[in-house]
Amino acid sequence: MAPSAQTHHRSHSLLLFQKLLNLRDSASPLTLILDTLEQGVGPLVQEFISRGKLARSKVLFVSFTTVRKPRDVDIFIKARGKSVQALITEITSQCAPPKGQTPKDAATNSQSKFHSPHPHRKKHELTILQVDSLNPLASKEPHALPLFFGSIINPFASLVAVYHNDVPLVLPRTVNEHEPHPLTLLSHMATAIFKVSSLYQAVETKRAQMRSLREPEWGLHEGREGVLVGLRTGHQAEGLVVEMEMRRRSGRAVAERFILSPSSQKGGAGASLSLLSDHPLFAPQKDTESGGEGEMADTTFSLGLTEKQRSDREGIVLPYFDAQTEVGGGEGGRILYDMGREDDFDDEEDEI
Repeated sequence: MAPSAQTHHRSHSLLLFQKLLNLRDSASPLTLILDTLEQGVGPLVQEFISRGKLARSKVLFVSFTTVRKPRDVDIFIKARGKSVQALITEITSQCAPPKGQTPKDAATNSQSKFHSPHPHRKKHELTILQVDSLNPLASKEPHALPLFFGSIINPFASLVAVYHNDVPLVLPRTVNEHEPHPLTLLSHMATAIFKVSSLYQAVETKRAQMRSLREPEWGLHEGREGVLVGLRTGHQAEGLVVEMEMRRRSGRAVAERFILSPSSQKGGAGASLSLLSDHPLFAPQKDTESGGEGEMADTTFSLGLTEKQRSDREGIVLPYFDAQTEVGGGEGGRILYDMGREDDFDDEEDEI
């Protein structure tokens, strides 16, 4: 890829990722985040909340597993033990769209606020809905997922929901075995999907691939009895890998992998973002660049040339050099051939 094209691709990917994190202009009405036991989704969810507060949006947190109200959350709703219809009623009462406004009006207002003499006065308030876990809802009433999403998502509200991949999902007996799995249904309805993983594990896997070694495994993938989470060391790399997949209206998917490094200061600036290919931990090591010379030095024979062999090779005059000097360059040419003892003289061939 050319340097200019590579720079354009990098800038476009980072801007798209920031647009999804900011949820500007209804960039993604339904954002699905997939995590595992090895890497939680906390830093990414906190980034959504922090950016929502900076944009002065209302942040509504729907809790199935969270006990305490997270920082910077405006409304905290406990959903444990409530029916889907009761939960929908409570959520819609908090994030109902303004009366008399349509989706077309919302788009017009979002564009006109930049040209207004008082841009700080908002004609409508955006709401960010955070659902900490879809597993209880998918396990209890998987058929109600489309109804749940369709009832709470509107032009003034964007939903960010989390699904835990490693949590076993026990479906009710009423579910037909030929019906799609709840995760398949969620992935089909989502307009953007984020898969998070550990940066430390990604780095170790990359190093094993560069050395043609077996890739390490952690947690449940180790296959050891009683092991749920892999061992963690104190010098692990901070941050997490976010694999983004955004579905455009045309149906084309845009995929890219990023590094999200949370801010070290509590309540400070937002997290730093970078492409996975630009991260310094994935840069080629110096020992790998000079590995070819090191391997040559360990061999019992030499593949190089001595000074005499180099001088003899440079002194060889190739046949086409004689043809250019004797006949003349650009004036045509003739075949220069010296007959040997074993050659048979033929008059017809000599006339050609």
